[in-house]
Amino acid sequence: MLLLLSLVGLTQELVTVSSFTQHTPICRPKSHTHHPSISLLAKRRGGAMANRKKKQQSSDTSDSKGFSQTIEEEQQASTTPADNIYSLPPLYDLAFGYRNYDEEVDFLLDVHEKYSKTTSTEAEGMNILELAAGPARHSLSALSQHSPSEVSSMIALDLNKDMVYYGSENADYELGIGGGRRDDFTYVKGDMRYTTDYTTKILDSAWLLLGSMQHLLSNDDIISCLTSLHSIIKPGGTVIIELPHPRETFCMGEMTKNGWCVPLEDDEEKEYGKLDIIWGDENDVFDEIQQIRHFTVGLSLTVNDVNDIPKDEDTSPLFLQMSKDGKTNIKEIVPMRLFTLQEIDLLARCSGFDLVAKYGALSEDVSIENEEEGYRMVCILRRIDSK
Repeated sequence: MLLLLSLVGLTQELVTVSSFTQHTPICRPKSHTHHPSISLLAKRRGGAMANRKKKQQSSDTSDSKGFSQTIEEEQQASTTPADNIYSLPPLYDLAFGYRNYDEEVDFLLDVHEKYSKTTSTEAEGMNILELAAGPARHSLSALSQHSPSEVSSMIALDLNKDMVYYGSENADYELGIGGGRRDDFTYVKGDMRYTTDYTTKILDSAWLLLGSMQHLLSNDDIISCLTSLHSIIKPGGTVIIELPHPRETFCMGEMTKNGWCVPLEDDEEKEYGKLDIIWGDENDVFDEIQQIRHFTVGLSLTVNDVNDIPKDEDTSPLFLQMSKDGKTNIKEIVPMRLFTLQEIDLLARCSGFDLVAKYGALSEDVSIENEEEGYRMVCILRRIDSK
């Protein structure tokens, strides 16, 4: 019987705790909520490969300009050993499975309705772009939990080919293959600085979540991203950005090491391993001039019984790099920029947007000034109407 990677009750283990870590954790696990489809992470010998045959039989999911990957490229992506964190999408997906995507999408749609000034002559749903989408969980939640009259289409974009392949497989699993809401989803491999290269569709909103804008290290990169979005978003439409709280920028003298653990169980609810996540390290280098922290990010997958490690030719990328003692360890240094609210405001104005609202989490109940609950910086930008 195939083992399933599933979230059986997330527990947080802060490896090294400081007052800064306690008040503004990089991640805030919620053991009472997890994405219902987390078991897609999935078939132990499949992961993103599980639906390969179905994928080959399905219709091409390329957009009108043909920017999606070919099946051959996707297959190659699924079987190549990972060389960085983002090349192991199932582990990345599992690590952040504590997030309640349905609730977060409700927030994203609600604040768009509250702050946008888009006009339409027809009763139609929103067309939305999710940038640096990774496993595309927000896109899939938007389509699966909301009707076409609310969300008409989702486009996901990511630069990593493994994420694109994995997110497309998630869509096949979540939305079905051929017809229905699956036809309303497109995953494109591309650079978020140049979104006009990947779609001609006019959008209502764009989402840049999970701190993904931190990968844009220079003002030129950020302005390129926002001005590109300005070209494809309706006047009065929104861009919603989620970043670490500014407290992290002003407390970089206190380098912290955060961690949490995800237990793994098989389809008979027997625990067979765990996934440990390390986010940051006390020895990380912070460039005060550029506001860039060189973040240590690590994932460690451990299987209790080495006999469970698959050895056939269809082995999932999850296990390709597993050592004989039943462990897969990935660790890398990722440069990430930290932002202040003033910077976001100014960069938005330079790109044709107004900063119209800010929150301390993906929740309308959490103020960015709330020292207890405000641990993120969520910015609502609105495209300035053309005169």
